[in-house]
Amino acid sequence: MTRTVLLRAWVVCWLTLVWVLLWGNVSAANVLGGVAVALVITLLLPLPQVPVEGKLHPLSLVRLVVLIAYYLVLSSVQVAWLAIKPGPPPHSAVLRAHVAIKSDLVLALTVSVLNLIPGGIVLEIDQTRRLIYVHVIDAGTDKAVARFYRQVADIERLMIAAFEKDVDWRPSAEREDPA
Repeated sequence: MTRTVLLRAWVVCWLTLVWVLLWGNVSAANVLGGVAVALVITLLLPLPQVPVEGKLHPLSLVRLVVLIAYYLVLSSVQVAWLAIKPGPPPHSAVLRAHVAIKSDLVLALTVSVLNLIPGGIVLEIDQTRRLIYVHVIDAGTDKAVARFYRQVADIERLMIAAFEKDVDWRPSAEREDPA
């Protein structure tokens, strides 16, 4: 109960902050207007609860953030080079990758991270088979394809370490078999 109230209070504060930032002016009217809009959104349009099935591991999360930052910089440089280098455009492809992530929430977070990194975009998620289909800009060589699969595997490994270690994994009631 307390967790739910704290989460809703956080959402109201976050939406209020977004409202004030959108207006670009901190005033009593903007803050009160933001609180009113946030309350309307949270009370009349509530999001469904997402089951949290694992436990957060801070050290693994730090490693994940560092790895994502590294891939953001590296991929940005690679895409910039592809844009300015002379010659024909790079060969692109849609590649399929299997991920061993159990939680739908962590799978969605993984897809969001992959979409943030330049050079590829997730086109489709096969939720039941845990397959993702990613359009990759530079897939003209075996080395480039291997680099993509290594990147996905690294992110997947650290997502599991940060959120889904087997010792902490408890499937939600929605996932358990009623039989």
